[in-house]
Amino acid sequence: MRDLKIPSERHPEKAHRPDNAQPKKPSWIRVKAPGGEGYNATRRILREHNLSTVCEEAGCPNAGECWSQGHATMMIMGEICTRGCTFCNVATGKPDTLDAFEPGRVADAVQKLGLNHVVITSVDRDDLKDGGAEHFAQTIRAIRHRSPGTTIEILTPDFLKCTDDVLEVVVDARPDVFNHNLETVPGLYPTVRPGARYFHSLRLLQRVKELDPTIFTKSGIMVGLGEDRQGVTQVMDDMRAADIDFLTIGQYLQPTPKHHVVDRFVTPDEFKAYEKAAFGKGFLMVSATPLTRSSYHAGDDFDRLRKAREEKLGQA
Repeated sequence: MRDLKIPSERHPEKAHRPDNAQPKKPSWIRVKAPGGEGYNATRRILREHNLSTVCEEAGCPNAGECWSQGHATMMIMGEICTRGCTFCNVATGKPDTLDAFEPGRVADAVQKLGLNHVVITSVDRDDLKDGGAEHFAQTIRAIRHRSPGTTIEILTPDFLKCTDDVLEVVVDARPDVFNHNLETVPGLYPTVRPGARYFHSLRLLQRVKELDPTIFTKSGIMVGLGEDRQGVTQVMDDMRAADIDFLTIGQYLQPTPKHHVVDRFVTPDEFKAYEKAAFGKGFLMVSATPLTRSSYHAGDDFDRLRKAREEKLGQA
């Protein structure tokens, strides 16, 4: 049985990075330590099915709250990423071969957890010809078979090194929400997300809408990495130009001293201002708080997202 991993023990391969001092967290982003009956029950089901979660691998601050309610974001295709983003706590290196039985185990866990809405994500798999697109599709189909009433949200890599048709493989499996995070403003990509391309990620989400307009698209960024307000609002405009429905904005938290430094802690009032600006630009749904993460309260947000679309269509 796996235990929660201590970040400093998980990244010996990143020891070449210089230490960056970790600033003290303000009161508005401190959270309670995980535990309790619900948390332990979720943990047990995940362990029984030998499943990884981004909650653990990325050190999400909301894991205790979400797991206590039976919600966990499952991370498929292994625990080792082929990228080395400086904000991310997931291990980097050479991944293992794909596990053909993983989609079935994910579907079984979703059923046992009784999830009405599930979020499935993955590491980047640049070593695979299709970037893992077929594995995503198989996982979606397996969940649909075992839990037909469960809505499915996927948080995918960018499929940067793949042919254009691999995206169709995922879209044809018909997830309810297709999420791919831009993570930050384009000017910070060389230092924060060096293996990715900003406009490729935007085009990926735009292409999803072109292939199937009924699928909700979603993307998120972190603040506190060194961006300014003008850069954030420009990203909002770029997202709306790509017809993205749902925007998330959360505070970047430095996982270890080896990761990108926190430039500053954005205040709750600033997050409220970002939320107001984003709704004004036409997003159907916006979540902007210090603790917002891609899958935080994803089920409740999905219900609000559907309602917002219905209201918009009713006004058309």
